[in-house]
Amino acid sequence: MDPGKCRMCMLPGFLRYHLIETAVLALIFTDFGFQLLSLINSPALSTEDKLEYNFYPVASGQLQFRIKAPNDAHIALTTGPQEGEPMYEVFIGGWSNSKSVIRKNRTKPEVAEVDTPDILSADELRGFWIRWNDGVISVGKEGEPSAFLTYADPEPFGIGYFGVCTGWGASGEWLIEGHGPLSTRDELAYKFHNVRSGSILVEVRAKSNAHIALTSKKGDSSPMYEIMLGGWENTASVIRYDRKQPDKVRVNTPNLLNENEMKKFAICWLDGRIVVRAGGVNGPVIMEWQDPKPIGVSYVGVRTGWGATGKWILRTAQYPPCPVPNHKNANPSAPPPPSGVTDIGDFCWCEASGGIIPPGAVEGGKDDETLYVGRAYHEGALLPGKVKPGHAVCYVAWGGGEHGKTEYQVLCGCNPVWVPTSGNNIPHNAIPGGESEDGEPLYVGRVQHEDTVTIGKVQPSHSVCYIPFGGAEVAFPEYEIMVQEN
Repeated sequence: MDPGKCRMCMLPGFLRYHLIETAVLALIFTDFGFQLLSLINSPALSTEDKLEYNFYPVASGQLQFRIKAPNDAHIALTTGPQEGEPMYEVFIGGWSNSKSVIRKNRTKPEVAEVDTPDILSADELRGFWIRWNDGVISVGKEGEPSAFLTYADPEPFGIGYFGVCTGWGASGEWLIEGHGPLSTRDELAYKFHNVRSGSILVEVRAKSNAHIALTSKKGDSSPMYEIMLGGWENTASVIRYDRKQPDKVRVNTPNLLNENEMKKFAICWLDGRIVVRAGGVNGPVIMEWQDPKPIGVSYVGVRTGWGATGKWILRTAQYPPCPVPNHKNANPSAPPPPSGVTDIGDFCWCEASGGIIPPGAVEGGKDDETLYVGRAYHEGALLPGKVKPGHAVCYVAWGGGEHGKTEYQVLCGCNPVWVPTSGNNIPHNAIPGGESEDGEPLYVGRVQHEDTVTIGKVQPSHSVCYIPFGGAEVAFPEYEIMVQEN
């Protein structure tokens, strides 16, 4: 293939775009049943050897997909649902599956180019991701945090749509971040979908009995949470644990659902705190319950029954629809908070993964790029650390090592300040950021080290701030600590 002689460029009048006009805020689960990067269930899409893009809206700053094709998988990134300038194009497996490039505005020379022999396959699906932030376009392989192709645009533009096509002797089968709806029948059988965030946005059209299950396994399992909306002929809603009565929560919700209109809800289950909001993330809380012994939630199931059918759209929330308690001292024998430190209220820790930075994320450091205040679970501890978008992980320090976690939480929606301190001198307004495996409260600290400002964990009983750096856990008795502004 010679993209300089691309039929798509020569014959723009022949292009026919298949558009989805309604943009979505996040990933939509579909009934295809395929798991991509453990994050999404995605619909199938076929492309023929015509070099005609199929366009879809995108709003998350990244695209994840799998493609089965012998060569020439093309992805366009555009401002709108039409051909024109400005536009980026990513060619994967071009030139007889030997090379991949990034091109801007269909002009040569390529702005980025790399040899990628046999990167595509006609016999198996292969996964890739594309991310864009501050004008930097990165292309990588599924499961690999580092990009194999990058371009920093000195004159970037906003990306609102992506398109995919194949050509030059290739047809393709794609699995992409989903855009399809989901239907459920009146059969009281859940359809389960993998989910990694601590919250979902739900839209459902049904006359009654919209049920949502939260489980640790794909399928009916024990224990499980059940949220029943519009039950009892659309008069009441409940939260039920492990299908047992009495219900943990029951409220009157007359006419909550509508068989002629999609109704929106937001559901959060972080740290065992189940919160249900009507109308989306900013809507009123209609039910809330704290499980004293939280279960892990990896799957969401939906169903309708008792005379009702339903149309559903499920989206992962870009930020949680409820605040998360900033810490809990789960172990009664663990060290208490340092003297003089008080609980200063809830902060919003937003579930994220793979380098995604939620809106309102708190900046805390610098290391060739901006670092964000994050935290992640490791060996039974919830550890403050640094989110490095370019590596697609949150780094935390533990046991003498630096550990990169692809799933993490990011501090959002507040404006903390940093103050110098040392040892176990913890200011009264320090913001708790996690806890050790023994239940000791941990705080967020940072240190200037080797031309970086690196975020880490302050462990009062050790009188130091530990930072993850260069593969190791490095301790500093003097550091800055994150506090709530008085």
